[in-house]
Amino acid sequence: MFLTQAELNTHIYGENIDVITREDDTIVAAAVDGALAEAKSYLGDYDTVSIFSASGTGRNALLLIFVKDIAVWHLINLSNPGIDYDMRQKRYDAAIAWLKGVQKGIVTPDLPKAEVSGTKPGTISYGSNTKRIQHF
Repeated sequence: MFLTQAELNTHIYGENIDVITREDDTIVAAAVDGALAEAKSYLGDYDTVSIFSASGTGRNALLLIFVKDIAVWHLINLSNPGIDYDMRQKRYDAAIAWLKGVQKGIVTPDLPKAEVSGTKPGTISYGSNTKRIQHF
């Protein structure tokens, strides 16, 4: 598994997790699953199966940090006792900005690209000539 509940302790204290979830591990699992799904949605050009099936040191460290930030953001939306909400929002926004940069090709992380199978439609460029205005 790419991210476990115990690994969230680097981003949020275990006591806060217990207070927010009332010691219900399914809530944490739902937050982690939501974070993974959100991150996968931005990584369409990459091999998400191999990326998110990695564990331990085989994971991309920066992606792991951002997925943790997203998971904590989903978790604290339920309740946020003793948590700096503004800092968490900034970290979530930074994670999403990084993922959007990866999606647009501005950021190139060390992740495996998806295999292209068959014929994939290419891009189409379109446009028109500049508008001409004639005055008589």
